[in-house]
Formats: sequence, structure tokens, C-alpha cells
Amino acid sequence: MVKVRILPEDRVFVLTGAGISAESGLPTFRAEDGLWAGHRVEDVCTPEAWERNPWLVWEFYSMRRAAAQRAEPNAAHAALGEMEARLGERFFLCTQNVDDLHERAGSERLLHMHGELAKSRCELECGRAPVEDGAIYGSLDEVGRCPCGGRLRPHIVFFGETPLGMERIQKELARATLMLVVGTSGSVYPAADFVYWAGRSGARTVYVGPERPRNAAAFTQVVEGKAGEVLPHLFEYV
Repeated sequence: MVKVRILPEDRVFVLTGAGISAESGLPTFRAEDGLWAGHRVEDVCTPEAWERNPWLVWEFYSMRRAAAQRAEPNAAHAALGEMEARLGERFFLCTQNVDDLHERAGSERLLHMHGELAKSRCELECGRAPVEDGAIYGSLDEVGRCPCGGRLRPHIVFFGETPLGMERIQKELARATLMLVVGTSGSVYPAADFVYWAGRSGARTVYVGPERPRNAAAFTQVVEGKAGEVLPHLFEYV
């Protein structure tokens, strides 16, 4: 395996996807059957699904919360936490995942572009900030309401909604000299375009995952393998 050298002047942008959480035992919509614990995306992760049946959505995300709380960070999460500890403000992590495994492995400079499982926000987009909420609900009656009267919904970017923090993401990509993509298939947009944006700014781009992503041709280097096995030994700090 060819080592990835990290130079003193490098700024590193990391993008992680469902594959890194899958190594901790969390299932993904990108499985062969396109289901997560028997649920279709259209039934539990769209604005239309929320309007149609908010309890089904909450039941699903309560189940995901329970699964995430049982999961533990793996060696890949730990390797990225160590990288941040070494690089400090020259490190930025953008994750498509909604669990908190990165935080539990020590990552602090990160952005959850698809939201966070352990938070809720107002369905009416009244402007109030999301609230911490790790509850596993047993009925819709248990779910609280915003002070404005709107029902609380999971702080998750549903399919068809705009990802969070895009302005910050674009800023970090523009100044990165090295982009590392871990465990994402290259099929979910706009995240699949990030490698092209980084490349246009002159960054080296490295992919790590068990199989080649759909956008493999855009990377400087593709390393096939499980992130938990590859990342702890991939980097050489100069």
C-alpha cells in the first residue's frame, strides 16, 4: 500500500460516508435491497413521508437512534481523530453520516451535512436552533413541540432537502491541499461532486473504501479495503 504523505503545509478535507459507519455495524440505505431495516427511503426519509405519516418517520429514526447508541467507533474513526489531533486547524471533517461515532472518537472540527440523529428541530422552520434529543419514542404523543407550536421532527436532511453547511464546505474545499474520501459510493449528490471541486483547486484526492466508487476516475489515488484496516496505516506525517 502506497503511503499518503501529509506535509507541514497541507490542509486536509475529509469526507466520510455510510461505509465507515457500516464497519461499526450500522446498516445503510445503500445496501443491495435499498432498505434500512425493511423501510424504503420514500416511506421514512422524504418531506412527503413526514407529511403523510410523522409517526412512521419518528418510529424509524427512534430505531436508528437505538442502533447508533449501541454502536462503537471503529479504528477508522480513531485514525481520523488522531489526524485531527496532529493537524489542528489544518483539518476539517465533513460527514454524510448522522451518527455521533466521529465525535466519540475525538473529532471536533466536523460538520454533519445531512443532520444529526441526536437532535430535533421544528417542522415549521421557524428559525430556532435544533435541540439535543436522544429520546427513543414509543408514540407520537411523546414527541415534543417547538415554542412556536410546530411539531419537532428529526434533525435530518430528508431526500430532496438542501444539505447543511454548504457555504462552509465550499470554503474548506477551496483551500484544501489534500482531500480524503472514506466509505462513500460516489452516487449521492452533491457530495459526489466534492472531489471535482477539490481537484479544480489543485488538491490531491484519495479514496478509501471496500470497492471502487462511481467517481473513481476523479481521484489521484484509490485504495480498496476496509477503512478500519487501511486508515490506521495509510498516512506518513512529514
